Amino acid sequence: MCKDLDQENRYLPIIAGIFVAIIFGFSFLFTKEALDTLNPFHLLGFRFAFATITLLLLQIMQVIKINLIGKRVQILLFLALFQPILYFVCETLGVGMTSASEAGMMIALIPIVVTVLAAIFLEEKPTKMQLIFICLSVIGVIFIVVMTGNLRVGSSFAGMFILLGAVLAAGIFNVLSRKSSLHFKPVEITYVMMWVGVIVFNSIAILQHIRQGNLISYLEPLKNAKILLSIIYLGGLSSVGAFFMLNFMLSKVEASKAAVFTNLITVISIIAGVVFRGEPFYWFHGVGAFMILLGVWGTNYFEKQKIPYEIRFDTIKR
Repeated sequence: MCKDLDQENRYLPIIAGIFVAIIFGFSFLFTKEALDTLNPFHLLGFRFAFATITLLLLQIMQVIKINLIGKRVQILLFLALFQPILYFVCETLGVGMTSASEAGMMIALIPIVVTVLAAIFLEEKPTKMQLIFICLSVIGVIFIVVMTGNLRVGSSFAGMFILLGAVLAAGIFNVLSRKSSLHFKPVEITYVMMWVGVIVFNSIAILQHIRQGNLISYLEPLKNAKILLSIIYLGGLSSVGAFFMLNFMLSKVEASKAAVFTNLITVISIIAGVVFRGEPFYWFHGVGAFMILLGVWGTNYFEKQKIPYEIRFDTIKR
């Protein structure tokens, strides 16, 4: 009985990681559709607004329970500064100043940054075999984006520097979420993240509309069925569902192990593009995808037996 429970506890974070990759992978399709009409911050404002409304409804129906009374909420506010705020701001601005391939290569560095930060701040050092497979997964992503041949000559140094900010923000978020899981439930972390996102991004979007003198049309895009569908997906599944599972995964497994699942997003986005948008599939997509999948498998297969993070923390406190 205990053995079955241990097996279940071991595989649940892996299943969560796969779903995170699938949801985020398909989110690019919906984002691209919405950005044909909305500017990035307007879309982010709607996205986090729908996410917050969804969480409030689940809370009212008592599907989820949020109890932040007496807890150090400032910890989560600090976490939310990095994700969603700094990450999405840096990603949005950086992608606009560089090519998609350059952005993809920069974002692929997240697992490496997380591994370094986790080793320093969480004392979570991967085994040599895990490190090899983490690097293999990252190389798989870089191989795909380089082979697309979309790199621009003389790209913006400022854009690359801003994208590096997104990578660092994502790495710090992974570490902070792992630490916060000792005091907060995954749904509570997600709840605060969504509230911060809805306030900040809608404030930016509203200010943009005021400067342009068209504030009265702020809600006009919601009449468009395609945009509404994109917002429902991005706000409900991507922001609420995927971020909840990501925070759940970070509460159960090492930050470096959780981060390597982000590279699966590249595989899923390629599949989604081929199936739903008729985009071409080249041999290097298959090679890169194989390297990514092998990297994810190896990172989990060569996991060494460690004292759970929660138990280590309790031991230190005593």
